[in-house]
Amino acid sequence: MYYILGMTIRSIFLPAALACALLLAALGLVAEPKDKELAPRFNATTTAGEKFTSDSIKGKVVLLEFWTTWCGYCADEADFVDKIGHDFAGKGLLLLAIDVGESKKTVKKYLEQHPRTCKIVYMEDTNLAAMYAATVYPIYVVIDRDGYIVGTQRGAGGEEALKRLLARGGLEMPEDSE
Repeated sequence: MYYILGMTIRSIFLPAALACALLLAALGLVAEPKDKELAPRFNATTTAGEKFTSDSIKGKVVLLEFWTTWCGYCADEADFVDKIGHDFAGKGLLLLAIDVGESKKTVKKYLEQHPRTCKIVYMEDTNLAAMYAATVYPIYVVIDRDGYIVGTQRGAGGEEALKRLLARGGLEMPEDSE
């Protein structure tokens, strides 16, 4: 009897525990740091030769997008990420799209077929990818005007999720975007 009761409890408890774990993991895709964390010191050079450092970005809201050429979600989100970068540049947004783990040749070839309008940074031209442990893509990190990390998003979440993340950095979003 104890064996049957134990099997019944296991057959109910384990799937329920697994479902809870998956739900918590899914909810954790958009995470906000508990305390403001100062962004690490970094340097980055864009494909156009522009140089950025943790000191030079002060006063801007910075969106770091970590992406790869083989990431389907990155490709799906590229158009609206570029549009947001363009639309909010006048409000102090700086968008840096950091390709992770690929050669310049691979990225250049990809960008010839899939052009981007934002500032592209090759992994070998920055120390950012290692600092933010980019291992799943896309990853978005928002740094506020004072140089603090105010939000991260691991994985694709769509345009509205990205706008909510940017609002944490102090960008005013239009009423119709909520």
